[in-house]
Amino acid sequence: MKITLKDGSGKEYENAMSVMEIAADISEGLARMACAGEIDGKVVDLRTVVDKDCELNILTANDAEGLRTMRHTASHVLAEAVKRLFPNAKLTIGPSIDTGFYYDFEAEPFSREDLDKIEAEMKKVIKEGAKLERFTLPRGEAIKLMQDRNEPYKVELIQDLPEDAELSFYQQGDFVDLCAGPHLMSTKPIKAFKLTSSSGAYWRGDSNKAMLQRIYGTAFAKKEELNAYLTQLEEAKLRDHNKLGREMELFTTVDVIGQGLPLLMPKGTKMIQTMQRWIEDEEEKRGYVRTKTPLMAKSDLYKISGHWDHYKEGMFVLGDEEKDKEVFALRPMTCPFQYYVYKASPKSYRDLPLRYGETSTLFRNEDSGEMHGLTRVRQFTISEGHLIVRPDQMVEEFKGCMALAKYCLETLGVEEDVTYCLSKWDPENKDKYIGEVEVWEQTQQHIRDILNELHIPFYEEVGGAAFYGPKVDIQAKNVYGKEDTMITIQWDALLAEQFDMYYVDQNGEKVRPYIIHRTSMGCYERTLAWLIEKYAGKFPTWLCPEQVRVLPISEKYMAYAEKVEAELKENGILATVDNRSEKIGYKIRETRLAKVPYMLVVGEKEEADGLVSVRSRFTGNDGQQQLSDFIDAICKEIRTKEIRKELPEEEKTR
Repeated sequence: MKITLKDGSGKEYENAMSVMEIAADISEGLARMACAGEIDGKVVDLRTVVDKDCELNILTANDAEGLRTMRHTASHVLAEAVKRLFPNAKLTIGPSIDTGFYYDFEAEPFSREDLDKIEAEMKKVIKEGAKLERFTLPRGEAIKLMQDRNEPYKVELIQDLPEDAELSFYQQGDFVDLCAGPHLMSTKPIKAFKLTSSSGAYWRGDSNKAMLQRIYGTAFAKKEELNAYLTQLEEAKLRDHNKLGREMELFTTVDVIGQGLPLLMPKGTKMIQTMQRWIEDEEEKRGYVRTKTPLMAKSDLYKISGHWDHYKEGMFVLGDEEKDKEVFALRPMTCPFQYYVYKASPKSYRDLPLRYGETSTLFRNEDSGEMHGLTRVRQFTISEGHLIVRPDQMVEEFKGCMALAKYCLETLGVEEDVTYCLSKWDPENKDKYIGEVEVWEQTQQHIRDILNELHIPFYEEVGGAAFYGPKVDIQAKNVYGKEDTMITIQWDALLAEQFDMYYVDQNGEKVRPYIIHRTSMGCYERTLAWLIEKYAGKFPTWLCPEQVRVLPISEKYMAYAEKVEAELKENGILATVDNRSEKIGYKIRETRLAKVPYMLVVGEKEEADGLVSVRSRFTGNDGQQQLSDFIDAICKEIRTKEIRKELPEEEKTR
């Protein structure tokens, strides 16, 4: 057999060989570093036997999939350590993830002290250097093995696998785990790892199932890489919107109000108001008309749309269908409401496209384990819109929605932080969707063609579509690497029929329109969280809830400070006066900590000459200026939504 290697060179062998044996034949050094293999583009275990011509790449921890394999093995080391220290803990699952790995256990909550003990035990496991042996068992024997080991979650996993699934296990010393792999050959190569945190997690993500204990960790090939990651993690904690947003008094949460129901405080509310006004004005420029629709509706509406059958578990239902004459639900979306705005009067082909926009408050019954700050909440507000279009207008209107989304990302300064995903249906689970196969394939291809034409890099994900259509999801990661959807643009060729929507074409015939479901900026709460982390609270001036703080040197100049504040406010600038009886140095330090873009220090000379001494968050001490000149400059900065770069401290003027 002929093996083509990554560099284009070749190897020929008379007999079948494992990936590991081929790695050793190429180089002993490569074999020591090998974590996994890649055969014709598919990642495989080092134990995989190669018996035919193929392209082979030996993966090390310098490769993404090689590092994932090392981390997966580290999760097994974690599980073995936990079982040694907490024999009654029950195993569930332990995958590698983008930032490291985790393992879920049925156990009592783990403290930081517990994690330190587990980490120490993991070092012992690694030092022992046990080989990982892979074996398979028939279904009955596999179940018996896990029953004998008192691992009920593993038994459940086996029972839920297809009848023809290969049931593979990995054993290291006395520890055995049900696992598809791939894994390292032994535990020894794991040199640099750290357990980072623990939290609760529902079994299979279902709040009706058992609450488990999840331990997170990470692993790298080198100690230097681990240290760099841990430093980055500490910096991430400083940017974490859930911490920083509370410290800056942008939002808070209260137990008696409920999980996933944040309270936006005056500063946070001002920021969202600023974004909302901007978005609504921008949409009007682009031909949108606004609607305002109810926050709830009878179940009848959701039965027509299909949400009652496909999404009821995610809705807040008011009433009981068996007892009450009418059952209502808080709306998880605005689309069916806007459809009835459309249906309120007959429409001609000349009326289309119709672009409806609404600042919509929505409600979704998220699992309590999923709640997090402002990114995953149960009540939220989005820049929602629905475009009712003729089929021949669909492509251009979809491009227009993409252009609006791109404009929003650029204006917020986050366009380089996103990825684009074509979220498709899952043909293996057709019951989850409405519509015929041909419609889904055609609409997905249309979106694919649009993204290619716009030269937008994207990846595709099966199963990410809504039940009525594929979509483009614009994704961004938080400071910890978790990805969330920020903006969605969805192609819908199906729901118009569900709601009997039509327009009259030039021949006098009734025709079904197409619909685009889209957000221009997405969820305001989630976007605020994103911006807190992106800018570490140092927002562009136009977004700041406090843009200027006036600092009188003493009470003697308070009247002039208030006069300056009044003139700033007259020009639409968000300004305050620090009227406390504190020294000016203290006031300056406090203003810096509050991340206010500009502070204006005023005293005797400033009052006499109509001046202000400007201290900028961006450049430092800008010296004395005429108040009118400062107002002109900051108004331009706000009007153009400029994103100023902050100079390093050593380059700022003192």
